[in-house]
Amino acid sequence: MSKIKGAVVVDVDRCKGCNLCVVACPTQTLALTTNEVNHKGYVYSYMAQPDSCIGCSSCAIVCPDGCISVYKTKPATAKPAVVADKVEIVSGVAPLVNNVPVEEEREVVLMKGNEAIAHAAVRCGCDGYFGYPITPQSEVLETLAELKPWETTGMVVLQAESEVAAINMLYGGGGTGKRVMTSSASVGIALMQEGISYMAGAEVPGVIVNVQRGGPGLGTIQPSQSDYNQATRGGGNGDYNVIVLAPNSVQEMADFVDQAFELAFKYRTPVMILTDGVIGQMMEKVVLPPYKPRRTEAELVAECPWASNGNGLKQRGVNVVTSLELDPVEMEKKNLQLQAKFKKIAENEVRYETVGCEDADYLIVAFGSAARISEKAMSLARERGIKVGLFRPITLWPFPEAEIREISKTMKGVLTMEINAGQMVFDVRAAVESQIPVAHFGRLGGIVPDPEEVVNALVEKLVK
Repeated sequence: MSKIKGAVVVDVDRCKGCNLCVVACPTQTLALTTNEVNHKGYVYSYMAQPDSCIGCSSCAIVCPDGCISVYKTKPATAKPAVVADKVEIVSGVAPLVNNVPVEEEREVVLMKGNEAIAHAAVRCGCDGYFGYPITPQSEVLETLAELKPWETTGMVVLQAESEVAAINMLYGGGGTGKRVMTSSASVGIALMQEGISYMAGAEVPGVIVNVQRGGPGLGTIQPSQSDYNQATRGGGNGDYNVIVLAPNSVQEMADFVDQAFELAFKYRTPVMILTDGVIGQMMEKVVLPPYKPRRTEAELVAECPWASNGNGLKQRGVNVVTSLELDPVEMEKKNLQLQAKFKKIAENEVRYETVGCEDADYLIVAFGSAARISEKAMSLARERGIKVGLFRPITLWPFPEAEIREISKTMKGVLTMEINAGQMVFDVRAAVESQIPVAHFGRLGGIVPDPEEVVNALVEKLVK
């Protein structure tokens, strides 16, 4: 089976020859020029060994000037990939009109996952974005600044002075019933935890995007999945959860924005889109969602009668949005109310995907970019005669515990593949209830595992 290749495109005029991409490249594909400079007088990077590129996007992730784009290329026998910056019109299945299928045109564009988040936010009627730039998610804010939605939809886009300021702006905007969102990377999300806890306690809806990077501390700007525990356990103080969606493609980055807003307002709770630097920086074809107008004030009043925004104040009285309650009896009632809501979410909003599990002897459980790698590993394992299936949790909270428990009954063993030291593995072990072996494989420090490594780990830890 042919391996997926990659192609690196460097914006020569923006490159400053910092050499970070050359150092980050795991296959020594890139090098700096030795006898040429750009118009600014800098040497620049180029593909010295084009055939060795695997399209991992490490170079694009570390580039401080955003001048590198990475494209996935398929084997020569496959249909050519879409050309960058080109819009392709494809036919989609539309609703029936008089029982006759109607062809509709959809806009297909090539963009990064971070860019897809920004475009989707504008298109799904977002009222405001508050954020602060941090690698590897800065393109979300940068793309919104380029789109200038304040001139078209009236959406507010504001670069806050810090992540702490951004999450409190989210708290304020969500408290008025507005569709508001923020994005950051691991370090910045850690700073937001107090505000997220406030929002959960006050039942304020909002969307938070975490494009994960490696830690702990400042760590690295390379991709990671080491924020799983923080995201799925609430992250801040108190007994609460936030809904966590884990996309594994640029298309899902776009799709999950509107889904996140729908869930946030359905349950009056923060919703997190937990992705990583691989998906954030990866470029793929994506069908952008249709434009949805921002809600009118009348629609907002009807949907959010709890909001503290002054609308209908004389008729309804004062709405107080707060997580503070000094009476312990009342505070316990509030907590029990929240727990009942979380139970309802867990019963109704579990989402997952399975691939090749019907005849599988072994199961790989992975989310996000790790699931993409694991799907390739599954194919390689089957070439070796090992029947492997893939279970991809889409909601990390609520976690598909019952579904994993049921599917594991026909398996000999389970391997969790995570780009961390092992966090989701504890949830999988709890689901399996020690009925079969559950092992973990992952890489740390921002290193993205290779599919062959996953297969080897499966054989070593479970198949033997």
